[in-house]
Amino acid sequence: MRRPGGPGPGGPGKVGAGPVPGPGTTGPRAAASVPGPASGRPDQEAFGPDEVRARLEATGYLVDDGLAIACFLALKLHRPVFCEGDPGVGKTALATALAQALDASLIRLQCHEGIDASQALYDWDFPRQLLHLRAAEAAGITDADRLEGDLYDRRFLITRPLLRALETQPCVLLVDEIDRADDEFEAFLLELLSEFSVTIPELGTVRAKVPPVVVLTSNRTREVHDALKRRCLYHWFGHPDFARELAIVRRRLPGVSARLAEQVTALVQALRAQDLLKPPGVAETIDWAQALDALGADEVDADLAVATLGSALKYREDTERARGLDLAAVLAARGR
Repeated sequence: MRRPGGPGPGGPGKVGAGPVPGPGTTGPRAAASVPGPASGRPDQEAFGPDEVRARLEATGYLVDDGLAIACFLALKLHRPVFCEGDPGVGKTALATALAQALDASLIRLQCHEGIDASQALYDWDFPRQLLHLRAAEAAGITDADRLEGDLYDRRFLITRPLLRALETQPCVLLVDEIDRADDEFEAFLLELLSEFSVTIPELGTVRAKVPPVVVLTSNRTREVHDALKRRCLYHWFGHPDFARELAIVRRRLPGVSARLAEQVTALVQALRAQDLLKPPGVAETIDWAQALDALGADEVDADLAVATLGSALKYREDTERARGLDLAAVLAARGR
């Protein structure tokens, strides 16, 4: 009999192999692994790019033509969207907006260095297995086959984000910061996204009845392999121009004065023109405007802008460079 909690034959799970029928879904663990609506995703066949755009913008997320088409094709062709760009430009927010627009559950897998299949897919609940084994032994149960079958029951399976995404309909799966994972995990993820199924040696094969909508993000800290990118619809997220960024701030923060939103956007645009270690993204623009609004400001002057730079800049060197700029001139250009 295998050690409780240990992987079965073939390791922690084989992707895209085995028969179609899935494992049993009885027990408390199975019930907990299927959150969200059970009625199915809205009729995607009736969607067009314009409808996708309207639904996303209704959530407060503004999209351009290229992104609207990429999202439409992701729904139509069941292909992931690969979002690449600097931090804070709206990549992660896209997945949140898609989940709201589709009335779907959002399942997030946050990648990090050293992440592996047991952290992303599933694992066995070793402490509970051990307690069950001791209870069975205390009750005088000595049948090894029965004990092993009980130990590898679905109720002892800990479902991680990728397995939950296969079992949840409708669902948006966010694989965040894939560039932080290693090559082996990329290869594993590529195989999973190709088949949308996984075999658990002790239980059988789990296959998504309807593939989840998948959004992968990368901050480009390293190059992601071409094989994974080729499987996806690629979209580059650049920093928006003044008019578009102002529209985003006004949409996300309707309670902030129009004057303050315009000034903060102008300041951030000026900061991005400098040689900063980390230029502020749209997220920082929103944070800065929100901070100034919390201070009761309807507009901002150079002194207040300097005092609140920490809302937009996160490195000492960037803050010092910003203090050397003529922020008053930037604000004057906006009619102050």
